[in-house]
Amino acid sequence: MGEQLVMGNEAIALGAIRAGVRIVAGYPGTPSTEVLETIAKNNKDGSIHVEWSTNEKAAMEVGAAAAYAGARTLVTMKQVGLNVAADPLMSLNYVGVKGGMVVLVADDPGPISSQTEQDTRHFAKFAKMMVFDPSSPKEAYEMISDAFDYSEKYGEPVFFRPTTRVCHGYQTIEIKNERRNCPIAGFEKDSDRWVIFPKLSYANHIKLEEKLVAIGKDFDSYRFNKVSGSGKKGIICSGVSYEYVMEVVGDREDVKIFKVATANPFPEELARDFLEGLDEVLAVEELDPVLEREITYIIGKNGKKIKVFGKLTGTTTNAGENSADKVCASIEAFLGEKLETKKSAKPTAKPELPPRPPVLCPGCPHRGAFYAVKKAMKGKKTRYCGDIGCYTLGNAMPLDMVDTCLCMGAGLNMAQGFCHAEPDVYSFGFIGDSTFFASGITGVVNAVYNKANITICLLDNSTTAMTGHQPHPGTGRTMMGSVAEGIDPEQVLKGLGVKT
Repeated sequence: MGEQLVMGNEAIALGAIRAGVRIVAGYPGTPSTEVLETIAKNNKDGSIHVEWSTNEKAAMEVGAAAAYAGARTLVTMKQVGLNVAADPLMSLNYVGVKGGMVVLVADDPGPISSQTEQDTRHFAKFAKMMVFDPSSPKEAYEMISDAFDYSEKYGEPVFFRPTTRVCHGYQTIEIKNERRNCPIAGFEKDSDRWVIFPKLSYANHIKLEEKLVAIGKDFDSYRFNKVSGSGKKGIICSGVSYEYVMEVVGDREDVKIFKVATANPFPEELARDFLEGLDEVLAVEELDPVLEREITYIIGKNGKKIKVFGKLTGTTTNAGENSADKVCASIEAFLGEKLETKKSAKPTAKPELPPRPPVLCPGCPHRGAFYAVKKAMKGKKTRYCGDIGCYTLGNAMPLDMVDTCLCMGAGLNMAQGFCHAEPDVYSFGFIGDSTFFASGITGVVNAVYNKANITICLLDNSTTAMTGHQPHPGTGRTMMGSVAEGIDPEQVLKGLGVKT
């Protein structure tokens, strides 16, 4: 293919294809969406099964079984989607896998398009999983292949954690033509391995802890973990923050840099090499003080007296994404000097633009739906429970039709909570068609079963609108390009016993 200017998500997708991925499942969510879409676009021969699953939990379970059968599997989602997939994931690492399984979770510092700023590196520690943290699209292209290899080497699923600027940044990359041939060996029945029971979980937990120690030692020599420079002051960093650090520090040899591509398990021996001869360390990372806590622990464990600066000391920001300017300011304070960066001369000052909050698109039918409900309920006590999707934008004036928005699928259940707590109010649950299939159906079942007096407003776009018009179970087509039996939400509601 040769050199191409590609987006980070495209680079990850092309890297996964090159690595021999056979099954890809996910749920759309910015900043992760383009990974699965790029694989589908480059799957002309249909040799890779690609699907938008109904939600992240379904995608994780599809991926798990495929990996049990020996297929190289990629599961994609954004950071809040990981919460939905957590139930199968927590058990999966105890069971293990046969084929390489990479769980791509795109974190969204800022946040730019999310409800939370959660850091997947914490989840990696919680789930006792390896995590790979690429710093650029080019590195992501190479690293995704490593992630599959490590998964198969240790028989465990792994996290791949690009953040927004890596996902949506562009870089010229040498795209290689070769594609690894990874035949699917097939599932071998073994209830002592694949059927999880408490006794098996206990035994596997012990093995997993032993594996983590071995993996940590392995990561000491992993090619994207590296120490450079020398001197009394050091900087530990990861992900896109490493690129910002290098933009500021450049080729200086008097500052020691520790680039961490695998935050869990942490490469302790390499960390000790980094700490040798240092008096002070600055931790530069997004989002939480994960590296900062790890390096502080190792310093204490080895009886050293080295000062560590970062989020815990207020030296670096503890919320939002990093930028070259923010990192430059932190490093200047740490080194006690003004720095010349690689950046060109600053552009002339421009007037500050007025804010432009997102609004419903012109002609959007949701606007009419909201207006009709608002007009019908004028003068009455109401609770309007929103959800994740285009209709969240109904919160803006003059509609003012979203009183709550918590997470995907919560609107219908929250309307029930209001109706039980405040029986004298009219409770509405607004939900879109894709969200209905992803996580709304159980809320309807709960309402019918528990006799909740609520009004469900299902705003049907016949597409997953907000993330770019992806298909879902109601659209009648799949990501493999085939026609499917479209599921009618209205018929589902009637089947569940909802009265009109």
